[in-house]
Amino acid sequence: MTLELFGLKEIPLVKKGDNIAKIIEEDLKKEGLDLEDGDILIIAETLISKAEGNIIRIDEIIPSEEAIEIAEKSKKDPKLVEIILQESKEVVELGPNFIVTETKHGFVCANSGIDESNVDDGLAKPIPINPDASAKEIREYLEYISDKKLAVIITDTQGRAFRVGAIGTAIGCSGIKPLWVRIGEKDLYGRSLETTEIATADELAAAASLLMGQANEGIPVVLIRGFEAFNHLRDTEIGIKPLLRPKEFDVFRK
Repeated sequence: MTLELFGLKEIPLVKKGDNIAKIIEEDLKKEGLDLEDGDILIIAETLISKAEGNIIRIDEIIPSEEAIEIAEKSKKDPKLVEIILQESKEVVELGPNFIVTETKHGFVCANSGIDESNVDDGLAKPIPINPDASAKEIREYLEYISDKKLAVIITDTQGRAFRVGAIGTAIGCSGIKPLWVRIGEKDLYGRSLETTEIATADELAAAASLLMGQANEGIPVVLIRGFEAFNHLRDTEIGIKPLLRPKEFDVFRK
């Protein structure tokens, strides 16, 4: 199997109201890329949040007493902590310079996914309001203009428990199941798999992250071609939810 990754290099800086699907369409034309059946577009959540106007001015925030108390423990700006709290359902853990929360979406991550990079000074960028819906809208437009079966995955950079370093992680998807349940299939020795579930959307997001980078690479969209399980995992209704472990099954949260 050969997997090809194409970083789209002509994506401009996005502003509120921009149509991400049309921007991608125009970039593909510039780079001489025609969409094919089974293509998967990985899109950085920064593009989505900026286009949807999901940006917060930090100076306009008034921190609550809870935010001030947490800021003292975490060594963070109380105004930023207030934004983190507003974007969360639960504070899971506190530490020096980090706040692990469960976001409104159900993601357990540092600082509710609030990011101050790749935006102007004084601004903070939350995770898109509905990454699944954003992915679906982009996919449907690109499928319409290309007449091809596609998938779109919205990705964020997140840390991992017990591992050092950040990695591309799927936070929204459309057109493909994010979780590949392989229970019942056979291994190389003919034994039936009993617990094997593959976080396919996360693996695709991580692969794309190698091209996207985390600094000034300027590649917020990556096209992945040649994923052989695409047809098997094709689904136009499902979103990212199958990847979210229910709290009652999370042994690390008490």
